[in-house]
Amino acid sequence: MSMLLDIRDLVVYRAGRPVLEIKRLSIEKGRVLAVAGPNGSGKTTLLLVLARILKPAGGKIQFDGQALENIPDLKYRRLIGLVMQDSLLLNCSVFDNVATGLRFRHIPKIEVTRRVGDWLERLGISHLRQRPASQLSGGEARRVALARAFALQPDLLLLDEPFSALDRSSRHKLQEDLKKILAGANITTIFSTHSETDVQKLADLKIELDGGKLEV
Repeated sequence: MSMLLDIRDLVVYRAGRPVLEIKRLSIEKGRVLAVAGPNGSGKTTLLLVLARILKPAGGKIQFDGQALENIPDLKYRRLIGLVMQDSLLLNCSVFDNVATGLRFRHIPKIEVTRRVGDWLERLGISHLRQRPASQLSGGEARRVALARAFALQPDLLLLDEPFSALDRSSRHKLQEDLKKILAGANITTIFSTHSETDVQKLADLKIELDGGKLEV
């Protein structure tokens, strides 16, 4: 397998102090990496750096053999999918939420309809396609946000605590569905978690952050 991400000497500061320090981290294409650690350990910070929402103070990140800073912002955003703990849905139907990113990319209408329908079905929410996002439960909203990300066919998928704030039944069902999807999608995925169960069910690899530092 070839390498998708190679991180070296990464340092991120907030309020004048280091909140993330990673000497070396490499991730092969198609792998599912769990970033574990307690609250405040730097898990979300790492995802935001990889999404280019936070800028590191130092270090190098290679993406598919190219320096990340040399990839134009718009081009890079089209290579990644990001799902945060807050699903951040728009005030429109489930179908339109999932279709939004595809429409921004000027994907033909027939392909938008196909992809949206496919991912609504795979995530078990086809019956919600015309429901307003404001009327969704937390678990339903999470599935819509995931469908929106998967529909973009990203090279890298970033998931911040994908099972947080879900009840036990919803958490278990989403774990099982994501496990099946990731096993067949061949999408390099990084997800943050503080749950060992999440790691065991989904991850090929695991790293631990503690106080912003990568434990080895």
